[in-house]
Amino acid sequence: MAHEDEFGQPVGPPVSWTPPAPLAPLTATGREVAVAPLRPEHAPGLWEALGPDRAQWTYLGPEPPSGVDDMRRIVEGYLVADGWIPHVLTDPSGTVLGTASYLRVQPALGSAEIGGISYGTRLRRSVAATEAMTMFARHAFAYGYRRYEWKCDALNAPSRAAALRLGFRYEGTWRNALVHKGRNRDTAWYAMTDDDWRRLEPVHVAWLEGAVDGRQVFRLSEATAALWNEESP
Repeated sequence: MAHEDEFGQPVGPPVSWTPPAPLAPLTATGREVAVAPLRPEHAPGLWEALGPDRAQWTYLGPEPPSGVDDMRRIVEGYLVADGWIPHVLTDPSGTVLGTASYLRVQPALGSAEIGGISYGTRLRRSVAATEAMTMFARHAFAYGYRRYEWKCDALNAPSRAAALRLGFRYEGTWRNALVHKGRNRDTAWYAMTDDDWRRLEPVHVAWLEGAVDGRQVFRLSEATAALWNEESP
């Protein structure tokens, strides 16, 4: 439905909304994964899960670590990074699997970003990874945020595919967005809104409930794409 101001100009629909509180760290335990605030003592587990795989670091900010001490410095950097809320992902037994962080949390705008995502081999393409991303999104929207973002190097094909699979929508690419490790980086932007999440969350829940021993009863990527295809003319 179109809206106009007193001058007959098109304007956005009215919103009754109060800016949320600053986003608190997430502490949650699911069926396959647990999420908690990152601490320096997680460095040895992260080195074991992530460190030896140097290709893991191509699109991440830090250079590949060479040992636990380097990994500890990376963790300490995450902990003091402006606007970051870093988390550790573990299996139910407490074994470290990877990290993910809230970034650029802006309560006044109702906006938050998920990023700094590093998955060890056990977490990649797993039910646990999807469960963790579902918990992160649910937490942000439950806090009252209206917009949830995912940004990545435009050449990072796995990250772009993951965003679409989870239901984020592509919004464009910022060319020459920054210089990263001495190279140009174009940044691809994806986001979901609170209205999007009201439609996406039941799909995520159904997929997670149907996933047993790593097997899926339907493809999440197809289900989320179908939601947005319904809106196509």
